[in-house]
Amino acid sequence: MRVMVLVKATQWSEAGEMPSEELLSAMMSYNEELVKAGVMVAGEGLHPSSRAARIHFDGTSRTVIDGPFAETKELVAGFWIWNVASLDEAIEWAKKCPNPMPGPSDLEIRPIFEAEDFGAEFTPELQQREAALRQQAEGAGGA
Repeated sequence: MRVMVLVKATQWSEAGEMPSEELLSAMMSYNEELVKAGVMVAGEGLHPSSRAARIHFDGTSRTVIDGPFAETKELVAGFWIWNVASLDEAIEWAKKCPNPMPGPSDLEIRPIFEAEDFGAEFTPELQQREAALRQQAEGAGGA
């Protein structure tokens, strides 16, 4: 199963404070361990929400909201995508992660939907279109 591991934002990440060399080194070692184990598919850090935008949908209306956004604890500062056998395995890997922030911080693990999760509504035609898009994106250097 694939999971997305969200590094929750903190006051430090939202202030744009960069990690120390020590933390970068610890995270690099951790990422190397994830790759060697065949777990890590992707991972990136995100800029603070002051450099972000949200698109709010209400029916056919679209409204652009510029950051920064309140409620730091609800924001995301980075992510990984892991390929693991179970949520328990993901939890075990997450527990090995260096603390990604200078102070208290949280990781959130969210399973990623797979085609079979959508049931009959995800018809064979839609599955073929999705597979073609995924192949095209991967060929363009995407995920």
